[in-house]
Amino acid sequence: MDGEGLRRAYGAVLAELEVGGFGAPADGELSAEQIVAHLAANDELMSEATEAVLAGSPFAYYDLETIHRPQLDALVSECGGLDGLTVLLRATSQKLCALADRLGPAGETPVDTVLREGPDLDVDESLPWARALDLHTRLHLPMHLTQLRALRPHLHPA
Repeated sequence: MDGEGLRRAYGAVLAELEVGGFGAPADGELSAEQIVAHLAANDELMSEATEAVLAGSPFAYYDLETIHRPQLDALVSECGGLDGLTVLLRATSQKLCALADRLGPAGETPVDTVLREGPDLDVDESLPWARALDLHTRLHLPMHLTQLRALRPHLHPA
């Protein structure tokens, strides 16, 4: 597991949040707040699965589909908006990175994994947990970084 790669991916998302200036999403798309709530909630799920792997549990399971928009909206409300969500994401991502650093050979433990986000990320199978974390690092986080960047109104020269 590339813990440094995971940290860099989170660093890029957190840096984008520091820039701010996000506009409203297109119909049916997630707002910046919902994206960050989604990432923080996902971190909690991934941390639970990582803790199960580290404890040697044969029942580790990770299902991103369990996070729904009403849950995201509740988390947005609970955190008081983007600033509070950014603080939460910083904490959840640090926890996940610290757990990932401890994986070592346990990263080969198979975990039943369900990931469905867009055409580039559709998994419903048992994966070595380090592979699931790698997909999160290389596909999932960059996909949401792109969404955040798309929410920033572009200035057009006159």
